[in-house]
Amino acid sequence: MFKHILLATDGSPSSEHAAQMAIGLSRSHGAQLTVVFVADPFPYMGIGEMNPLGYQAYTAAAQEVSARAFTHVAELAAEAGVGMQARLVENVQAHKGVLQVAQDEAVDLIVVGSHGRSGIERLVMGGVAHKIVAQSTRPVLVAR
Repeated sequence: MFKHILLATDGSPSSEHAAQMAIGLSRSHGAQLTVVFVADPFPYMGIGEMNPLGYQAYTAAAQEVSARAFTHVAELAAEAGVGMQARLVENVQAHKGVLQVAQDEAVDLIVVGSHGRSGIERLVMGGVAHKIVAQSTRPVLVAR
């Protein structure tokens, strides 16, 4: 049924559950697995000159977190006998990056974790999973 599955990860516990689901589905369907990590744009506030050291530190930290997330998912996938490819997307909002990779790779399913925020916290923090579900033209599986 599924030939290509996209897993969106941020290295959090909620994305851990999503990873296990995506890997299980990839294994049972013999599907290709692509794992995407989206590094949000540098939080520049537009006040004064941008500090290049701040940007470099932010970029380095994002690459380090993505490398840890990819390594962890790769270990889980290897244990299950599933191959994967990793994609790092930078300087775009998380939901837009995930949707762009889904389109570029022509995936059949997007798997994403949800932190389960509700009420005011969801309104203030936003919800990447919610935005993906609302804007995707492909099926989305949300792991809570």
